[in-house]
Amino acid sequence: MFNSKFGSVPKFYVRAPGRVNIIGEHIDYCGYSVLPMAVEQDILIAVEPVKTHVLQLANTNPLYLDFSTSANNIQIDKTKPLWHNYFLCGFKGIQEHFGLSDVTGMNCLVDGNIPPSSGLSSSSALVCCAGLVTLTVLGMNLSKVELAEICAKSEHYIGTEGGGMDQSISFLAEEGTAKLIEFSPLRATDVKLPSGAVFVIANSCVEMNKAATSHFNIRVMECRLAAKLLAKHKCLSWEEVLRLEEVQAKLGVSLEEMLLITEDALHSEPYSPEEICRCLGISLQELKTQILSPNTQDVLSFKLYQRAKHVYSEAARVLQFKKICEEAPDNTVQLLGELMNQSHVSCRDMYECSCPELDQLVDICRKFGAQGSRLTGAGWGGCTVSIVPADKLSSFLANVHEAYYQRSNRSLVPEKQSLFATKPGGGALVFLEA
Repeated sequence: MFNSKFGSVPKFYVRAPGRVNIIGEHIDYCGYSVLPMAVEQDILIAVEPVKTHVLQLANTNPLYLDFSTSANNIQIDKTKPLWHNYFLCGFKGIQEHFGLSDVTGMNCLVDGNIPPSSGLSSSSALVCCAGLVTLTVLGMNLSKVELAEICAKSEHYIGTEGGGMDQSISFLAEEGTAKLIEFSPLRATDVKLPSGAVFVIANSCVEMNKAATSHFNIRVMECRLAAKLLAKHKCLSWEEVLRLEEVQAKLGVSLEEMLLITEDALHSEPYSPEEICRCLGISLQELKTQILSPNTQDVLSFKLYQRAKHVYSEAARVLQFKKICEEAPDNTVQLLGELMNQSHVSCRDMYECSCPELDQLVDICRKFGAQGSRLTGAGWGGCTVSIVPADKLSSFLANVHEAYYQRSNRSLVPEKQSLFATKPGGGALVFLEA
């Protein structure tokens, strides 16, 4: 197909995996550790550097239209999260990191088997893949950590205020192990998952594109505002505080204590912009221009108590999950399942990032043998992840397939994209054809 598109052959290939977040949802951008693993599904790009300064992109999926642009004049349209814009994010991130103004062009053919808008991070995998493609074409070198940080930052070009988990696991993943990913500084620690269980991903078939709606960025902003109000309540200099983790670090207290402080400092009714201004002693104009992002300036109410409660409790569950994996008691799978179930309840009730189909799918998965099941990824659609005892896997897959997919037209989604067990996969890499 490369030949029919470009009349030539690729010089090298790059792959970057999708990921499933086992636990730790919506807390990376608050500064807290998360626990993802790479999935076997990935984005693959065939690449040919060219002498012109033209970037030509094609996709094996006919739904995604060809695109070309000057390599030295990259424009990313935040209003339209089209597939090629994610490639441009990775390209531009590397270009700007090295301060390059005269970049060679390339022909790229993109292929992928990560279900799109499913919460398995297909868009970040494409950003990471493009970053690694660009680095390779330029003949430059960066560490995996540096690449992850550049790609996390450059995805903001498309308007999504993510926290860096997706890009970190895409580069730092290793086959056979999940990773505890910590931020500032970025580091990854192996977490050995229990051998008697498998993780199963089930796609709700409700698509959710983070960049196409404001749900995601409103949550980021609610967490930021909650951090500022908690800091003010504790007489910290709230102006510099951006993340909930910073409040905990400055106070030097435990996550459990932060939950008590949240109870004390914030009320459960939504806050209006005017009330937030009164609490912080600032004008509405200052709130809009100095704190809120452009796409959250018209929001009329913010749920600060619920978001902070979710973040601090979810951050504690991540650490408990890692501890249980390390200590490996006899009932490991049951204990991990309970944490995943608690996580889903918090995502559903406190963070309000679930949807009826996800809740139904979680219930079905638990009914047919999952010890724990939860939404994974941003939510509002996408996938669930379940921990299933290995000896129950085949009956679990058959029963969930019948109960959720066959009883509706959802069975139109290819089965291997809708319900599958997954093992921790490896990270992004470059390879040449033999």
